[in-house]
Amino acid sequence: VQLQASGGGLVQPGESLRLSCVASGFALSRYAMGWFRQAPGKDRQGIGCITTGGTITEYSHSEKGRFSLSRDNAKNTVFLQMNNLSPEDAAIYYCATNLADFCLDNGGRSYDYRGQGTQVTVSS
Repeated sequence: VQLQASGGGLVQPGESLRLSCVASGFALSRYAMGWFRQAPGKDRQGIGCITTGGTITEYSHSEKGRFSLSRDNAKNTVFLQMNNLSPEDAAIYYCATNLADFCLDNGGRSYDYRGQGTQVTVSS
């Protein structure tokens, strides 16, 4: 199982980023996929999870309306669209999976497999 996240970078407050996560070594189309983030000195924070059919579980209220998850099973890829970013969103963002076809009701912080993460920095 390999997960390669990309799309992070330095943006100004109010700008947007779209993170991608390409899966290899397994058929992404069969499993739910999640995103979480971790900032230095802070606890891991679950963002959301998307099932094979596109049903989304949101784990964090602060991102509602600004972040959205999607997937392209044909490309073995999941996405995290992030709009109106603020400095509080700065963190390393990870995609992850439990190789299950459902999203766990566990806050979205714990997964069996995760990628290496992509850094998001928000600063003016």
